[in-house]
This record gives sequence, C-alpha cells and structure tokens, in this order.
Amino acid sequence: MNQVYSAKAAKAKVSKRTVGQEALEIFKTGPQESSPVALQQEMTREYYQNLVDCALNSRKSFKGKFFIIVITKNERLLPNVFRNYFFARRSCPTPDYDQSVFRYNNLSEEIEYLWTIPSQDACYHLLNNINQVHRDEHELLSYVVDFKKGKLFTLAKKLNGEKDTPDTTKEYM
Repeated sequence: MNQVYSAKAAKAKVSKRTVGQEALEIFKTGPQESSPVALQQEMTREYYQNLVDCALNSRKSFKGKFFIIVITKNERLLPNVFRNYFFARRSCPTPDYDQSVFRYNNLSEEIEYLWTIPSQDACYHLLNNINQVHRDEHELLSYVVDFKKGKLFTLAKKLNGEKDTPDTTKEYM
C-alpha cells in the first residue's frame, strides 16, 4: 500500500503562473480542449515536483526522518480551483481532512507515502457508498476507513514514539 519515491530526481524548470492569470486566460479564450488524461498527468507531474522540492529544501533542517504534509485547500473566489500547500515537520501530524502525509528518510533519500484523507464530504460519500466505490478508489477508501476507526491516529502516535492509549468507544469522524 505504501509507495516509495526517490528524491534524487533532477529538478525540472517549471514556469509559474498565478491562479488568477490562468483563470483570466480561460475566461477570455474559453476552456482549453485538453483530455482529462493529459490534465491529470500535468497535475501529477507538478505535484510530484513540489513534493521533491519540499523534501530537498527541508532535509537541511532535519536530521534522519521527517514528514511532508500536503494540505489541499479550495479557493474561496474560484470554487473549482484547489491549491496544495507543501510543508515539512519533524513529527507525524494528527490525521485530518484534506491532508496527505509522506515520510522522508535523509539517509536513503526516499519519500514514503503514508496516507491521504480527502475532504469531509468526500469521506462521507465514500463511506455511504462503500459498495459502489470504483476499484481505483479502494486504496483511498481504505485510508478513510482507517481514519474513521482511529487507525491512522494510532499510526501517527507510533511514528512519533508516543504511548498508545486506545479509546475503542470513539470514532474519529
């Protein structure tokens, strides 16, 4: 389930434009005719590059292993625009909505994927339609179920070296 990436990848030059510039251009010219596959590939490439950049920039601040957190936020003025914020920290964060967590190992220079939790609405939708979830979303569904049952919270505490004090009567959603 966990994936490991190498952070030794060469850095590619990416020209940055603001969301406002992109939105204005689309408003003027109309939506571009690009396939959903091409759009997904571009978003994945940019996401991966930002993840590697965060790891490489943060490895000087931390010795050993540290965590990279990606928070996904919806723009207020542009409802179909989402931004990803990448930052690093020494401790594993408490699992939360709109969050992806990776662990970086300074010695092996590898990035390990730990989990993704979508928005609260998406979590409820996945749980309420558990039998209709497409095969491609089963891994995401497993993270949502683990989040609901408190397993991700237990994992975060374990990764931080904290003592586990389980509360079997509590659900985390």
